[in-house]
Amino acid sequence: MKKLLFILLLFVAAVAIFVVWFYRSAKPLSGKEEFRDFLITKGSGASQIGNKLQKDGFIKNALAFKAYVQVTGASSKIQAGEYRLSPNVSLFKIVGQLKKGPVEIWVTIPEGLRKEEIAQRFAKSLGKDTVFVSEFLETAEEGYLFPDTYLFPKDASVSVIVSKLTGTFESKTSKMDITRDRVILASLIERETKTDGERPVVAGILTNRLNAGMALQVDATIQYAKGNWEPITSADKSLNSPYNTYKYRGLPPSPISNPGLNAINAAIYPENNPYYYFLTTKETGEVIYSRTYDEHLQNKAKYLD
Repeated sequence: MKKLLFILLLFVAAVAIFVVWFYRSAKPLSGKEEFRDFLITKGSGASQIGNKLQKDGFIKNALAFKAYVQVTGASSKIQAGEYRLSPNVSLFKIVGQLKKGPVEIWVTIPEGLRKEEIAQRFAKSLGKDTVFVSEFLETAEEGYLFPDTYLFPKDASVSVIVSKLTGTFESKTSKMDITRDRVILASLIERETKTDGERPVVAGILTNRLNAGMALQVDATIQYAKGNWEPITSADKSLNSPYNTYKYRGLPPSPISNPGLNAINAAIYPENNPYYYFLTTKETGEVIYSRTYDEHLQNKAKYLD
């Protein structure tokens, strides 16, 4: 009985010590109101956020922060982005401000999206409406919206966003021998390939077809004309559109996606190879190259039929 009582008293003492420690740790670090920017990067967990808050001088103790957000379930509600915080408020208020969401949001634009898809990503991330999407489509030029991860204020305008994306494109390609035709070719390569190893080879194939006066026959150009990336049908190959590279020879009139650097490099430096045809296998996604149409038909029968 005495042993049980001793353990109980020890437990109560431990809890009391923890409570005193926690509430002292949760008090404001400073009595001065001083708002500063605080950035949470993508993928940051409670420990990383707490450590950074302590290091940047917003809270007293990172461990107290981690314990509080884990117990209250707040850790799952804290988004990546930039916040405006002051060290003159308690840990509880700091967490409350983080739960409200950042003043600036991370938006990731993958390679190969159409400008419509990019507009929708920004609208969803920044809480914009259909007016924003319409203005974005009128302002942005396909092919020159550089795929990357960006940090924007929630109230960022279309002009600011488009200017940032196109400015990044310009800075990334400033030392490249870039032309409009190469951007168009890069946009095709981006949609037709999956790996960096494939891109120069496919660029070489498309260049060979252009030089020979052959139709490019790129499915992605028809998908662009249709407004989606769904697989095309045989009937789609008769689509009356300047983007139908089965019907019209040469490059389409404009880019069909927004390519990344590897696709742009491949368009500028295509591999010199003897191939004129390629296909992607259904099972493994491997790209098979052919020199002649007969060889291409054999590969289609082998890998696609």
